[in-house]
Amino acid sequence: MKLNRFSCASQYYSRVKDYLLQREAEHNLMLGICETLTRFPKRFTHTPYLAAVEEDDTILAVAFRTPPHKLAISRSVHPQALQVLVEDLYSQSEHLPGVMGPEPEAKTFVEAWQAVTGQSYRMGRQERIYQLELVKPISLASGQFRRATMDDRSLLIGWCQALLEAIGDEAKQDAERLVDGHLIDHALYLWQDNVTVSMAGCSRRTPNGISINMVFTPPEYRKKGYATSCVASLSQTLLDSGHKYCFLFTDLNNPTSNQIYQDIGYQPVCDVNDYWFKPTTVTHSPNRAKQGGVSGGRGLSG
Repeated sequence: MKLNRFSCASQYYSRVKDYLLQREAEHNLMLGICETLTRFPKRFTHTPYLAAVEEDDTILAVAFRTPPHKLAISRSVHPQALQVLVEDLYSQSEHLPGVMGPEPEAKTFVEAWQAVTGQSYRMGRQERIYQLELVKPISLASGQFRRATMDDRSLLIGWCQALLEAIGDEAKQDAERLVDGHLIDHALYLWQDNVTVSMAGCSRRTPNGISINMVFTPPEYRKKGYATSCVASLSQTLLDSGHKYCFLFTDLNNPTSNQIYQDIGYQPVCDVNDYWFKPTTVTHSPNRAKQGGVSGGRGLSG
């Protein structure tokens, strides 16, 4: 069992794509970010960590990190593959803020990371991935669906900031970056009922699908069916444009949103957990990387 690190995003994506596609819905985040890394590398300001654990040319696990964000890990064919990832990251003196991935793999990783580094961890968001192939007939709220424009920018940055605060990320620059990126890509949509009342966006294309994100309705406009109407209309628009699937993540602590998406036609696929590591000083042993069967020197260069 060995770990290959990649410096070229396109070569990395080419190597791991088929493995991730075996569970496209579960890996929609990884597939989408890999595709973005390949097409728009300048959108990422730090060098990404791109790795795959293999045995006899068979991929056992995939992981990447686009700093300053958490590490993302795939489904793993072999539990030891996650230990190999831990050892490689440790040998690189990586100070991870956290990790996210399918529920069993994420828990296995944080326990292995704690054993190696001594860092404690806490649970972040508990989410569920949904997939949609067909939008169910629903009664739409009053109003109409429209694409957002630059004229909506100030309003949407405020909404996005409120959304980020709700999930524990209060960085104003992230709100501006997210809104501007979606507006440039023509990927942010609104429900209008005299005034603008709800938003939903799309991003992260996969070979057969696309993800819905940035779903938000201000408190004063909730429980009127606006979000349901906006997401259903966007989902149908994306299917009509040629995507076979739509994917989205939901917060398991919000039963209302989970029910709304199921009413539209989204089907649950799997649960995803993210964890935060408690900052601490980590002492590295120069020989530590050799103890886990890690072969860190065979990464492909770009």
